Amino acid sequence: MENLSYSKAMKEIEEILKYIESQEVDVDVLVEKVKRATELIRFCKSKLKSAEEELHKTLISLEEQNSTDIEPF
Repeated sequence: MENLSYSKAMKEIEEILKYIESQEVDVDVLVEKVKRATELIRFCKSKLKSAEEELHKTLISLEEQNSTDIEPF
C-alpha cells in the first residue's frame, strides 16, 4: 500500500461501500471488494495508532520541557 494516505484509503472504502450498496454484486466481486476494504481498514487503523503514539510522545515531551522550564521559588 505504498503512497496511500489515510484520506485516500477512506475514500476508497467509501467507494467500495457505495458500490456494494448500489447494485447487485456478483459473489466473486463482492469477496474481492470485502478483502480490499478489510486491507484498507487495517491500514487506516494502523495510521491512526501511529498518529496517536506520535501525539502522545509529543505531549510527554512538552510536559517534560514545561516541568524543566519552571523556576523554583
